[in-house]
Amino acid sequence: MAKLGTEKNPAIIRVRTEERGHELLSLCNSRGWQVIIGLEPDKPEDISDLEKLLNPPKPVLNTHTTGRNELCPCGSGKKFKHCCMI
Repeated sequence: MAKLGTEKNPAIIRVRTEERGHELLSLCNSRGWQVIIGLEPDKPEDISDLEKLLNPPKPVLNTHTTGRNELCPCGSGKKFKHCCMI
């Protein structure tokens, strides 16, 4: 799937007023994001795609490292230094 905010996968934003639409469009244009803005005064504003672009999810980092003398995480029952540390 294409990255959000590109030509193949534009961000979809729904606003209630034309002024708000122009405000968000200028923000997206300044950052080079492709968007589709819908003006729907009778529905609630939906800027969830824009929020995803502004605050991308951070990758989860593995903070635990296996020590040489601990059991190997592969499940072999051997110490790490004799199994997968090679």
